[in-house]
Amino acid sequence: MTEVTDPQISRRKADHIRINLEENVQFPRVSTGLEKLYFIHQAVPEINLSEVDLSLELFGRKLDAPLLISSMIGGTEEAQQLNLRMAEAAQVHRMAMGLGSQRAAIEHSDLIPTFQVRSVAPDILLFANLGVVQFNYGYGPDECRRAIDMVEADALILHFNVLQEAVQPEGDTNWSSLLNRIEEVTRVLEVPVIAKEVGWGFSETAARKLKNVGISAIDVAGAGGTSWSEVEYHRAPTAFHARVARAFADWGIPTADTIRMVAGGAPDLPIFASGGLKDGIDVAKCIALGATLGGMAGVYLRAANSSYEALDETIQVIKAQLRIAMQCVGASTLAELRETSLFSEGKAING
Repeated sequence: MTEVTDPQISRRKADHIRINLEENVQFPRVSTGLEKLYFIHQAVPEINLSEVDLSLELFGRKLDAPLLISSMIGGTEEAQQLNLRMAEAAQVHRMAMGLGSQRAAIEHSDLIPTFQVRSVAPDILLFANLGVVQFNYGYGPDECRRAIDMVEADALILHFNVLQEAVQPEGDTNWSSLLNRIEEVTRVLEVPVIAKEVGWGFSETAARKLKNVGISAIDVAGAGGTSWSEVEYHRAPTAFHARVARAFADWGIPTADTIRMVAGGAPDLPIFASGGLKDGIDVAKCIALGATLGGMAGVYLRAANSSYEALDETIQVIKAQLRIAMQCVGASTLAELRETSLFSEGKAING
């Protein structure tokens, strides 16, 4: 039987899309840290640009580029059209894609179609998505399997958004004893489970704990891009809630720093770099720091909101930037790029 959608859920989802498209929700002062890092230009790279290889394999799927359309939206008619547009582009460019939180569709089956994209993207590496805090509110392996099955996903993202829930008037704030519940899920699911922050980064300690309970990859989602406390500030129903949320506008671990922290705490896990990446050069820097994929959300969402053609061109530009950056540092493959040194104020920080 089809359930009736809770209007509050749809309204919240619509608010999130509108605010991200219309308001300034960037960190006011904190940056990703990527702008402080630079490559050493190689004027004699001995590499043909046309032979630079962006491809990789992840979770058994071949990707043509180390790019991820980060988890964003679902739950509204507008979100459905944007998800389909982004999935179609992901199929064309053979890149990975994450879906927005599927809790709404778990609880209201009429929203399931707003997340389903396999009709236009049968071959992409696709990630289902649930909030990990829901494990303290009745969710478990069964709900995880429902999220995976409803979208035919290759892996499951568990998103960690403790700060967003805390400043959200209707937020779920019981984050106690979750590691045992995460381990129960990773032990019984048939697909990889990915831990994903939403904009404040993971520490080395957190990465180590997540690895120990069976997490297969970590999406760092560091500070410096979209601040979800700022999103909640813009939708705050009272001055009290607005004042609480606004204080956290610059909270979090910058993206460049959290990549290094996660690499230290979980050195064998794939790292998805996200949080304020703006172009292919940022993706290259993240891979040189140890990441496997570079994920973006707002960049793709704004392009998709314009048109499919705008989104397609945006992806082509990012791939061209990444390929040129690799040539200019003398890396013909992603493995070689990962061994390339980055410098900050004249001092090598990796490689």
